[in-house]
Amino acid sequence: MKVSVILTSYNYAQYLKDTINSVLNQKYNDWEMIIIDDGSADNSVEIIMEYANSDSRIKLIRNYENQGLAKSIQIGLLAASGDWVAFLESDDLWKEDYLQKKLEIADKYPNSGLIYNGVEFFGENAVQAMERFAGIVKKNNSKKFPQNMFYSFGYENPLLTMSSVMVKRDLLESVDFNSPIDKLFDWYLYIQIAAKTDFYYLAAPLTLWRQHAQSYVSRKGHIKFKFANISAYGLILKKNPWNIKLLIFIIISTILMCFKRVKFYLKTRISIS
Repeated sequence: MKVSVILTSYNYAQYLKDTINSVLNQKYNDWEMIIIDDGSADNSVEIIMEYANSDSRIKLIRNYENQGLAKSIQIGLLAASGDWVAFLESDDLWKEDYLQKKLEIADKYPNSGLIYNGVEFFGENAVQAMERFAGIVKKNNSKKFPQNMFYSFGYENPLLTMSSVMVKRDLLESVDFNSPIDKLFDWYLYIQIAAKTDFYYLAAPLTLWRQHAQSYVSRKGHIKFKFANISAYGLILKKNPWNIKLLIFIIISTILMCFKRVKFYLKTRISIS
């Protein structure tokens, strides 16, 4: 099976070579890598071009103006030809058996349309990240897979990074990409996919997730008082308005998310003062 690796890049020239090399070093070789540079101002494009000129499996698509994560992935998806799509952020790495182990699961559990895996934290903020996400890691490790995870996204996103996710291309092509918050686009996406297929989790830390202050989700900026996960569930409810279980779940999840937002706000105010 061919895998389309979609890698989004924005001003991460210092990490790009290691990231691309982690794909080149894969034991499984039937892949294409589509790199979408989202208007980088550093020398990212030059680095990507060096690789594209030396390996025909690597393709560069340039956004001359910054489009954001969701739009960039859509652009990459239009160019993808693989049966599966694997995401990789331009500051993360894969272990050499990442694709091989994922495809073994795909063969064994054909009804699992999304496969994700454990991560190894590294970088300047690795210790803090390990503490922050310890609860999610524990929950993932305690569950049995494959399983339906549709109701697993009401309060938190159990899929820690897009660099740990491989999904069937036809499923990606069937969902809405218009997340109300670009930084939480993945959460919005997974809920829609979870309504269509089982998920499988590999506990093996096949992804090296870099933790640093300049990462996309760490950048400071105003975030609207909107919830990407509630928006995704609402989108599904519109298609089936008589689903009372889902309606009740949305109400409870909205309340929990409001409490979560207030807790975060108070914690931020205390740290500032």
